[in-house]
Amino acid sequence: MKMAYVITRGDAVGGASIHVRDMARAMLDRGHDVMVFIGGEGAVTEQLARAGVPYRPLAHLRREVRPWRDLRALQELIAALGAFGPRLVSTHTAKAGWLGRAACARLGIPAIHTPHGWPVARRLPGPGALLFTAAERMAARWARAVVCVCEEERRVALAHGFAAPSQVRVVYNGVRDVPEDLRARPEAEPVRLVSVARFEAPKDHATLLDALARLQSLDWQLDLVGEGPLEAAIRARAARLGVEARVRFLGYLPDTAAALARAQAFVLSSRSEAFPRSVLEAMRAGLPVVASAVGGLAEAVDNKVNGVLVPRDDAVALSAALNELIRDPRRRNQMGAAGRLIYERRFRLERMVESTTAIYESTLTAGPLSAGQAAVIGGAGREG
Repeated sequence: MKMAYVITRGDAVGGASIHVRDMARAMLDRGHDVMVFIGGEGAVTEQLARAGVPYRPLAHLRREVRPWRDLRALQELIAALGAFGPRLVSTHTAKAGWLGRAACARLGIPAIHTPHGWPVARRLPGPGALLFTAAERMAARWARAVVCVCEEERRVALAHGFAAPSQVRVVYNGVRDVPEDLRARPEAEPVRLVSVARFEAPKDHATLLDALARLQSLDWQLDLVGEGPLEAAIRARAARLGVEARVRFLGYLPDTAAALARAQAFVLSSRSEAFPRSVLEAMRAGLPVVASAVGGLAEAVDNKVNGVLVPRDDAVALSAALNELIRDPRRRNQMGAAGRLIYERRFRLERMVESTTAIYESTLTAGPLSAGQAAVIGGAGREG
């Protein structure tokens, strides 16, 4: 089978791009003909190349909304998909999701969409959220299925009319296992905390630093893995709070397993999330997790069992949770072991691949797109 993946950003690695890489590789391993269509080139396409996944960069597909460029991106995508001729297309993230579904409707190709977080509420406040909502409701008719990465994402989809109940499937993210020598020792001292997150909204490194500044009497270090436009501001904040000597900025790491193995606890401060893979990778390593109670995190972190969930934007609550774990090696070890068991039962890569492949197969047996579905975008495409 020929199959295509469409995703927006080639320059910034995140959960969505890793998901695409892993699913594309799994489909290749099963003997399928796969191509990833992606906006530009950069760290993501480097990962695709290392994994042996074929890709084609698109010149006009970008994250920002620019109507004339987006029209060119749609035309480029229609031409590229038409030339490749896939039987099925899997679209990922907001911009590639809308344009990809529109292109598939024009071409009569079945499409499956995975949002990796809906840009509503805190992710996209004000008029932008209204525009996004209208666009998603329009695009809903162009997808055979909408695959949400957690139940919370499904709830948002149905509440906002982004999909019909019959369209929505939930498949949790899954991550590949690591050897035992890349498992953490949570009970070890002194405590090294680690956070894996890009320095951009909606991540909230500022609240994390504010929380740790309250714990300067304790022995801890913090490793920050990631890069992004807000890094300079976070470095300045660490200096202003007097904790810069205890914080290491490790930059972007293609593989975070070694950094996680060196740590004793994982922390993720966020204003909004879908279902972050970084938390699953921490659980895989056997680390206790302290995270903001946003998105689908409560579906991975069982509060007080394998980690602690705290309200977003709350440095006091985050500080209290970290204080308890830093002081108690036995609790860190118990929570880390519980997290590892939850990972093994629910969040292995193989489970995600099997569940997603089943959706692909059921989509292909549903028959061709209806004339009404194709006509909706067919007329709009001719006007452009």
